[in-house]
Amino acid sequence: MAEDKSAKTANIFDVARLAGVSHQTVSRVLNNMPNVRPATRTRVEQAISQLRYSPSPAARALVTRRTRTIGLVTPGSVDYGPSSIAVNFNFAARAARYNVDAISSPQSDVAAVRSAIDGLLKQRVDAIVLVVVDTEVLAAVQGLELDIPIVAAATSARPHPRLVAIDQYRGGRSATRHLLEAGYQTVRHIAGPARNPDAVERIRGWRDEVAAARAPLTHEVHGDWSAASGYRIASEADISPGEGIFVANDNMAIGVLSALRERGLRVPEDIGVVGFDDVPEAAFVYPSLTTVRQDFPALGEILMQKVLLLVEEPDTSTQSTPLPTRLIVRDSAPTTRPEANRRSR
Repeated sequence: MAEDKSAKTANIFDVARLAGVSHQTVSRVLNNMPNVRPATRTRVEQAISQLRYSPSPAARALVTRRTRTIGLVTPGSVDYGPSSIAVNFNFAARAARYNVDAISSPQSDVAAVRSAIDGLLKQRVDAIVLVVVDTEVLAAVQGLELDIPIVAAATSARPHPRLVAIDQYRGGRSATRHLLEAGYQTVRHIAGPARNPDAVERIRGWRDEVAAARAPLTHEVHGDWSAASGYRIASEADISPGEGIFVANDNMAIGVLSALRERGLRVPEDIGVVGFDDVPEAAFVYPSLTTVRQDFPALGEILMQKVLLLVEEPDTSTQSTPLPTRLIVRDSAPTTRPEANRRSR
């Protein structure tokens, strides 16, 4: 009888443990998603049967009125990161046989974001996903209590069970460490907007890595993600040969490269430059841009998995581990800084 009582209270994580898979895989089987090996699917189905698992009553109630539509709130910008997240989430939702109803709202307007959410609720969506690019909006989203799952793509120093993120902090540290280990004496930072969560975490990573190396620390300067702002900042800054520059995104870094060239500062001999994102153009500028790559396809997939998990287990409080970044080394900051007196031929 004890076994029966345990079986009746089994959850998705119990199924995952018994089947020897992740809870995301169980979710994919429950939702009849593709890309699950037949042997794995059989193992999960056997575990479900053995444990007599079924989604919680709240989830079952949701299923009876499910529209197979997810609401997506985006910041309404054409910036590479948010756009890439939205596109790849759409791909993941389509693979799971869900439709996406997308609404754009001003990036820093909490009231507008709440209005967008209200509009989606009236459309009877099954869940809501937000791409968040403002710290005040993020705080408001974290405090929301809805009758359906709500998940945000946003980074934060404090993990939250309904946040899915790429590890901006460690990405910032790796970019800074690369420049210091390559032989640049210190690293200055051209940051993104002050209220952007990704920019905040990249700043934190840069500061911590400079402090760990006991290198001189300068104050970050904020741009607006555009190449024009990177160009303006690099044109006006007191930059000396031997410095590295960690730029918070590739568009600004492209502007930085142009400004340095006009000032007669050679990259990478005089100045090393590292960007962030690995936009398609990064490999084709001159010199080609060393940058930090983000795995947006994986982020879109994990967002969808988180939504499905919360549909099946609304009371779950598990936190997703931020996805790692990858440093892509190119000519603007090679592994070792070229000799300072080496001239281009």
